[in-house]
Amino acid sequence: MSGCGKVKAWQVPLRLVTGAFILHSGMEKWDGPDEQAQGVHGMARQTFPFLENVDAPRFLKLLAAGEIALGAALLTPMVPSRLTGAALTGFAGSLMAVYAQTPGLRKEGSVWPTPDGIGVSKDSWLLAIGLALTLSPHQKPHKHIKQAKQVAKEAKEARRLAKGLSQDGHSHHHSHRHGPGHARKGCPAHH
Repeated sequence: MSGCGKVKAWQVPLRLVTGAFILHSGMEKWDGPDEQAQGVHGMARQTFPFLENVDAPRFLKLLAAGEIALGAALLTPMVPSRLTGAALTGFAGSLMAVYAQTPGLRKEGSVWPTPDGIGVSKDSWLLAIGLALTLSPHQKPHKHIKQAKQVAKEAKEARRLAKGLSQDGHSHHHSHRHGPGHARKGCPAHH
C-alpha cells in the first residue's frame, strides 16, 4: 500500500482497518431489509431533518453506496491519505452528530454513552483516524525537487551578482544571454 509515495507506513494500518470495516458495512447495508432501513433512517432523520423527504430504503442504499466508495478509497493506495482522511472525517462527523442528537444514546448531561449508545460512540475513533490522515504532514520532497530548489537558489544568487555588476556598467555586453526582449533592467536589449 506504499505505492506512488502517497501512503506512509504509519497510515497503512489505519487505512486498512477502517477501509475494510466501512466497505464491509456498506456491502451489508446494500441489500438490507426494510426494518434496517427504517431504523437507520429514523436515527439519521432526527439529526438531519431534510432526510424526511428521502424514503428509508433509498436512504439505506445511498448510505451503503457512500460507505462502499469511502471504504474502497481508503483501501486504494493511489488515493492520497489527506483526501481519504477528509472524506472519513466528514463521514465520522455525521455519525457523531447522530450520536449527539439521538435521545437515549448518551447519559443525561454527559458525552459518555448509555449501553445503547456504545456502538455509535465508538465512531469517535473513526473521526480521530480521519483527522490524523487529514492533518498528516506532506512527504519529504523527492531528490529531484531538492535539486530543483538548489538550482533556483543558485540562479537567484547569480542574478543578484549580475545585477550588482550591471549597476557598475560592466555587464552590458553579456545581456544577450537573457534572450530577445529579456534584457535586465538598465541594460539595453541587443537586436
